[in-house]
Amino acid sequence: MSTPSGESDAPRTEARSPGADAHPPHERSSRSFFKRHRRVLLAMLGAAAVVGFFYYVVPQIAGLGSTLHRLRAADKWWLGLGVVVEALSIGCEIVLLHGIFARRGGRIGWRASYDIELAGGAATKVFAAAGSGGVALTVWALRAAGRKPEEVADGMVCFELLEYGVYMAALVIAGFGLWLGVFSGPAPVGLTLIPAVFGLCVILIVLSARVADSPFERFLARRAAHSQGRAKQRWSRAATLPRVLRGGLDAAFAMLRRRDPSLLGALGVWGFDIAALWASFRAFGHAPPGAVLVMGYYVGTLANMLPIPGGIGAVEGGMIGSFLAFGVNGSLAVLAVL
Repeated sequence: MSTPSGESDAPRTEARSPGADAHPPHERSSRSFFKRHRRVLLAMLGAAAVVGFFYYVVPQIAGLGSTLHRLRAADKWWLGLGVVVEALSIGCEIVLLHGIFARRGGRIGWRASYDIELAGGAATKVFAAAGSGGVALTVWALRAAGRKPEEVADGMVCFELLEYGVYMAALVIAGFGLWLGVFSGPAPVGLTLIPAVFGLCVILIVLSARVADSPFERFLARRAAHSQGRAKQRWSRAATLPRVLRGGLDAAFAMLRRRDPSLLGALGVWGFDIAALWASFRAFGHAPPGAVLVMGYYVGTLANMLPIPGGIGAVEGGMIGSFLAFGVNGSLAVLAVL
């Protein structure tokens, strides 16, 4: 049937974008709903963190008399020691990064490792979300240094596995140790058993990639083959993850087999950071028991997963809240963490 202008309806039908029907209306509506839901959820998480800070932390510092007294009486030697060991923590991260990438073509020297790591740390502060900002900038810098995409992928996965493998192992050891009474200190289930089980599950899931990467990859590839549009792209990208994870695991185990000295960097990153927190506690009073210090630190840093720009208050609020739940004095916890 012709239109008044003499043009038929057929050309208009053919002129539609080839991908216009790729997503049915109900699929577009569902995708839009989940996108809106995600934003609301993130806003709620951020609001909960702020409310929790004012509800639990502010009352502890409302009576500023004792807090200011502790602040004025701070031991400057302990504070100085905290600065030194925090610098050592950053140095250990540089050592680990250099140890992983220096063997892969030898193009990453100590100066480059230093620059990349400090820039990555700054990016992590700009966008927390479990350090994704720092990872993205580090990947960009390594690619700019001439590294192949597969080298960067394997190396960064290896770096994260080694660093956060120590994190999860500490959650398991200290969490179960406190809950079972092996270590001294209070043992609330939510801050000991649950984080320990979480850490153990993460370790087992990651290690399973060494033996089950192919089935996972085939499953995700089948999902991609039966999807369309953006869903197909997402499943296709996900299908590459098992292979990348396996490559990072192989690189990490290779370093373990040859007893690479840079592996000590993974231990030092967390060890010296916790030591800085311990020194800060000592500067303002008494430090909590070792296992409590470790669990309060690690459980608190889980707040880094909240995508709060700049990570403002997320980790600090989470850590202070953890120590308060362990029974640590409020003003002492606030001063030591901040």
